[in-house]
Amino acid sequence: MKREMNPTLLVFRFSAMGDVAMAATLLREVAVQQPDLTLVVVSREVFKPFFLNIPGLIFHPFYPQGIHKGIRGIYRLFKELQQYTPRAIADLHYSLRSRLLAILFRLKGIPVSQLDKGRKEKKALTRPHNKIRKQLKPTVERYADVFRKLGYPITLSHTLRPLPLSLPEVAVPLFSGIQSVKVGIAPFAQHFPKVYPLERMEVVIDYLDRQGHAVFIFGGGTAEQRVADNWQERFRNVRSLVGRFTLQQELAIISHLDVMLSMDSANMHMASLMGVRVLSIWGATHPYAGFLGYGQQLEDCIQVDHPSRPSSIYGNKPCLCDGVDSMELIAPEMVIDKLREIGL
Repeated sequence: MKREMNPTLLVFRFSAMGDVAMAATLLREVAVQQPDLTLVVVSREVFKPFFLNIPGLIFHPFYPQGIHKGIRGIYRLFKELQQYTPRAIADLHYSLRSRLLAILFRLKGIPVSQLDKGRKEKKALTRPHNKIRKQLKPTVERYADVFRKLGYPITLSHTLRPLPLSLPEVAVPLFSGIQSVKVGIAPFAQHFPKVYPLERMEVVIDYLDRQGHAVFIFGGGTAEQRVADNWQERFRNVRSLVGRFTLQQELAIISHLDVMLSMDSANMHMASLMGVRVLSIWGATHPYAGFLGYGQQLEDCIQVDHPSRPSSIYGNKPCLCDGVDSMELIAPEMVIDKLREIGL
């Protein structure tokens, strides 16, 4: 008798980095709770490391600037994905590209479930006047809803699950001889309003350095690398990782940290994926919007309570509180007090 193949589910999440990392945390739970389901994730090849430790998952690369560019490229991707004979489609993105793919699969009679982004609620949360300031559904729960609508009863624990990975050989010297607490700091973000002023972050780094903790700086870009390298030169216990490691290597390094101090950025979600506690700093954005890292606690968010916040979901708009940028209202002492509160 021919053995029946496990049912296959196609999962779309093309960008951005933090959202893809959040999708990976959700799919780790799905893989455990639905072991007979084969997951095929379609995303940009650069994000493949997020999914390497999920059992039974297949990664299918998406090249939006290459062979999958434009409508013809999307149709080519559609033809490629038919090889998996999917039972259903889980669209965790709901972008123009993912919706075009969904239409093509629907025309073949394949069920599609798509992400509800909650745009109306988010607009009410960020509008200048008459804000409705309340906790919205976490993004990972919105992702899980996509699976629930397809008949898979996913239950999320919202707890950190450590995933210690083997250190890459090139990173071993960074950790050799370290007996102190290992603190990761990700002081940068794609959008400037989400970045804690660097001169204030330097005060925090100085505190950690004087405490003798090992500090690892994460980030990307030439300008950021210059800042991080400068800190490495000036502070005895600071090590800059910017521009030195691949994404897969960074994930392995993060998995060996004791805690991460981050903006509302992709590094928060990468640490969450590795099961590492994160202290996060919020300005224009707010954890109410649902983008707090999976398993992280609201009590570990460093922010000011002001009726003007938040002004933005993604951090691309500044947030003024009584004429002052909300990030400027967070004194370095507030961050240091939180570090002391957790024993650092």
